[in-house]
Amino acid sequence: MSDKSEKASKPKKGKGMLVKAVAGVVLVAAGGGGTFALVQSGVIGGGHAEPKEDNTPKLVRKGEEDPFAPKTEAKEGEGPAEVEGDGGSEYRTSYFSFTEDFTSNLKNSSALVQISLACSTRRDGRVLMWLKKHELAIRSEVLVVLADTPEEDAFTPEGKQRLEKRLTAAINKVLTETEGFGGVDAVYFKSFLVQ
Repeated sequence: MSDKSEKASKPKKGKGMLVKAVAGVVLVAAGGGGTFALVQSGVIGGGHAEPKEDNTPKLVRKGEEDPFAPKTEAKEGEGPAEVEGDGGSEYRTSYFSFTEDFTSNLKNSSALVQISLACSTRRDGRVLMWLKKHELAIRSEVLVVLADTPEEDAFTPEGKQRLEKRLTAAINKVLTETEGFGGVDAVYFKSFLVQ
């Protein structure tokens, strides 16, 4: 019996070493996994993905050159170069005039409205290019807005201001759907006729 009690009282060697080895492997795996996650997310190591460049039209300050300005041919004998004033907005405003008038019936009315439109942007020339490029889709959307305009709005200054805001939103909607960015700040009536 004494042999059995001596064997039972001696601790087994090797179990402590196995626990330490497993714990070490677990710690190394956790550290490696954490490092991998941080590198992939770009927190450390700069990441593998290049940051996307913001390619939306930029605001153009007065006096700055617009890299996307529409090309114009300077003719001899024309007036002096364009000069920006010091007051008002710090950004340059560019205008786009639609080539044809818009004619539509008014909502729940036999009256017709005929308008000539222009719009403005303080962003670079890409907005002007997009207005020209998508003029057909913009015309369609403008006609939908005009057909949804109550006759009363055509006769009051407040109604015309609401219509200008709705037209601005409609034009920006078309540009956002087609180019990913609107950029039109305001719409202006060049002529406004109700019959």
